[in-house]
Amino acid sequence: AMNCDMDDMENQVELEEKTRLINQVLELQHTLEDLSARVDAVKEENLKLKSENQVLGQYIENLMSASSVFQTTDTKSKRK
Repeated sequence: AMNCDMDDMENQVELEEKTRLINQVLELQHTLEDLSARVDAVKEENLKLKSENQVLGQYIENLMSASSVFQTTDTKSKRK
């Protein structure tokens, strides 16, 4: 009977250990999912900012080419 109790205790400890490990794995999976979602969100934001930046760059180029101020400084620098 004593031996049986020891076996039961060992099984109990093993079960608790397994449960703890499973919970840790699940927690890590959730953390990974959260991080992946955040990475995706940042990538999306980055793409949006890149295209906005391109639009602004184009707009600035257009303003500069339409302005005589920039054209004169441009031709002067070319002469040098």
